[in-house]
Amino acid sequence: MSRTGRIKKRIAKPDEVYHSPLVGKFINHLMQRGKKTTAEKIFYSSLALLSSDKTESFEFFKKALDNVMPRIEVRPKRLGGATYQVPTQVRRDRSEALAMRWIILSARSKKGRPMSVKLSEELKEAAAGQGIAIKRKETAHRMAEANKAFAHFKW
Repeated sequence: MSRTGRIKKRIAKPDEVYHSPLVGKFINHLMQRGKKTTAEKIFYSSLALLSSDKTESFEFFKKALDNVMPRIEVRPKRLGGATYQVPTQVRRDRSEALAMRWIILSARSKKGRPMSVKLSEELKEAAAGQGIAIKRKETAHRMAEANKAFAHFKW
């Protein structure tokens, strides 16, 4: 434990269009080199490509994020010279952060089109339960399932 005590959890500011802290956090994840307005343009145009209705596209975004959020992950635990991959439950905030990161990374990995198009495609695939980000989640779950024997090391 650090000397200064507990660190307060900072809450991302809600965005101007949807007034959602979740969208504000996603835009912050999407931002590169401090260019927030560019990240906002990319995000809002990708949601506009998903659906012309604002509430429908926001629900689409939330569904995609929920589908990608991992429930369990493996964490390394060192015991007696050996490192075990111990499956652990994922907290909600970490799960959201991982899902956002995976969606953005998978959208960036696609080449040849504007980022807003790539992001809208990845969100569409994630909402449907497929795509690169969903594969990442399934891989994490598969690893946790394979290492279930080491779950008793969690303490």
